[in-house]
Amino acid sequence: MFVYIDGTMYPKEEAKISVFDHGLLYGDGVFEGIRMYNGRIFRLPEHIDRLYDSAKAIDLCIPLTKDQMTAAIIETVRKNGFKNAYIRPIVTRGVGDLGLCPTKCPKPTVIIIATEWGAMYGDLYEKGLRAVTVSIRRNPCCTLPPNIKSLNYLNNILAKIEANCKGGDEAIIFDMQGHISEGSGDNIFIIKNGVIYTPPTLNNLRGITRMVVLENAKALGIPVVETNLGYFDLYTADEVFVTGTAAEVAPIVHIDGRDIGSGRPGPITRQLMAAFRAATEREGTPVS
Repeated sequence: MFVYIDGTMYPKEEAKISVFDHGLLYGDGVFEGIRMYNGRIFRLPEHIDRLYDSAKAIDLCIPLTKDQMTAAIIETVRKNGFKNAYIRPIVTRGVGDLGLCPTKCPKPTVIIIATEWGAMYGDLYEKGLRAVTVSIRRNPCCTLPPNIKSLNYLNNILAKIEANCKGGDEAIIFDMQGHISEGSGDNIFIIKNGVIYTPPTLNNLRGITRMVVLENAKALGIPVVETNLGYFDLYTADEVFVTGTAAEVAPIVHIDGRDIGSGRPGPITRQLMAAFRAATEREGTPVS
């Protein structure tokens, strides 16, 4: 396995960065998670755009153009010979001193990792996930905007720790106003009486998979409403599912001791899962 660091490919065992890199010291940097299916990278331009938007939001100048970043990602996958992979481009503030000031970091570090990847939740796509609501709240958008896909993921990790302790496959995080935000690493959708409801993206990430699901729902004629949601909406939903690059489209059938709907993945969720699989089979930037 080879890892790209600042223009050079290193064997996994030799891929290293400085302990003075501010990405390590302070989580000062941005990243993306991207999937490749059967030799084609899914929605690569959208992921590149989001990476550069995240960087701009923290005043981080990526030392590659978007075309150069795209080429570097493709070359990393080619070097590893993968057909199905999860790709993680990372841009850190770079090497500095032990102070916080980003101006002490003259050159950002660019890292691209690619690894073979299958279904994140295994057979749970057929059975459905068990989720729990957690006490940790989403960072307010006026402190650390959730739409900056930054290296500081401790908020999400704390939610995942709590979900693990409660026996859940996934956490459901609320914001400071008591509205549903998202999962520990994915967007959330609720289905009630044939209508899909999902939180607005002010308090959660503008997910690429979320966007694909919204496109597919429109094509299938399924109405979608973006609105604030709470505990009542979760517990009384006919169906619930989450979306993410790693998770894809995953049904949730049990929340906080309550079965959701029939306690099995519902018909609309299954329809959207199939539509997403079809999209990954026909779309993508070819690697070879």
